[in-house]
Amino acid sequence: MEVKILETTVVLPSPPSPFHVDHHLPLSHLDNDRNLHVTFRYLRAYVATNDHPTTTTDPFHVITAALSAALRHYYPFAGTLRRREDNRLELHCQAGKGVPVIRASVDCTLESVNYLDDPAETWIENLVPDPDPEKGLANPMVLQVTGFACGGYCLGAMVHHAMCDGLGATQFFNGVAELARGASRLSVEPVWDRARLLGPREPPRVEFPVHEFLRLDEGFSPYSASGEPVVRECFHVKEEWLDRLKGFLRERSGSSFTTFEALGSFIWRARVKASGTPGDEQVKFAYATNIRKLLNPPLPSGYWGNGCVAMYAQTTAKDLVHQPIWSTAELIKKSKRNSTDQYVCSFIDFQELHFAEGITAGKGVSGFTDWRHLGHSTVDFGWGGPVTVLPLSRHLLGSVEPCFFLPYSSAKGGSKDGFKVLVYLRESAVEGFREDVAKFSRQEFDLV
Repeated sequence: MEVKILETTVVLPSPPSPFHVDHHLPLSHLDNDRNLHVTFRYLRAYVATNDHPTTTTDPFHVITAALSAALRHYYPFAGTLRRREDNRLELHCQAGKGVPVIRASVDCTLESVNYLDDPAETWIENLVPDPDPEKGLANPMVLQVTGFACGGYCLGAMVHHAMCDGLGATQFFNGVAELARGASRLSVEPVWDRARLLGPREPPRVEFPVHEFLRLDEGFSPYSASGEPVVRECFHVKEEWLDRLKGFLRERSGSSFTTFEALGSFIWRARVKASGTPGDEQVKFAYATNIRKLLNPPLPSGYWGNGCVAMYAQTTAKDLVHQPIWSTAELIKKSKRNSTDQYVCSFIDFQELHFAEGITAGKGVSGFTDWRHLGHSTVDFGWGGPVTVLPLSRHLLGSVEPCFFLPYSSAKGGSKDGFKVLVYLRESAVEGFREDVAKFSRQEFDLV
């Protein structure tokens, strides 16, 4: 499948200029977490309708016009990330800078490619910009609007993670969508003020033992290439299978578990077992928790920087593979108890005290995230919300093998049984992982 690049336009903030003097904006200590010094990439697919309220129906023109208006409020997206002497990032804002938007086309219909609902298709990568790391700093946001032969389109986004998390990006795109639908102003005004709202205490103090999960190694890069190709694997989870897994765990342990805890424990163990990780190696289950309302006082409405902190469950590879699966689910459940204001403040203060020493979670990290209830459907540019939302990020929370829980595309209408799971795996681990997925589908939980 060939994706043709037609043009690239740099979209500037609409006049009057949102600022008059070039300046630097400091990032928060969460923005400067080394695990977030990467880009995240995802796409939204939209079917063609005749419902747009303006006379201009070309999605590229509608989106770029609304983007220009939104950048008056979110002008930092048109800035440039630069490294300071201490290796932390800061944002340089300069007049005349904008956000690159690529216009592309593909000679097929969305229906013919299943509305992009198959994450394993490798050509989908070409629907989302993927600049090298230095260009990702120079342009922390790059968009691509790809038109399909049916009149539908896809919006691909590359965003540097130091600028925001998924919730912050969704707030921005919701603002662009509001303006595209004809609104005269944003319903949520963005708040920056990052250094003050999420800065270290004075003096910084680590009251929670975050060092149990983090390590100091200036020479270690969490996203360095392992030498073995990493591939995408997708499998489907039926509600019946999930209910039986939860029932099995409850029967054996006497505890109830969420979908994230139950299925996450299964995938984590299956992945580590299939990868052949040495038994004495520490392995971690990593996920992000939203701290916007957790903090005291809470972050203000409109804060669009990184407002999540990484949480970890950890054990040795040997214990993970051989202990009962309900013990693994219990590890994940217990890790949620760390979601406190004290944990967050200690995490930030630890970053302040030890950033120069190279803070990472080490190797053996499996990153997990649940995209089933993130509100992506609200990003409506006038043709309705996206029918498919698909992440293409290969790096997450210090993991080069992330896992996403994803809803099915809404394009075909009606309810679907369960959801799908997108997993990144080393090629050598795929066969073994598939064997455990097959056991899961047969409810052979004692054999996993």
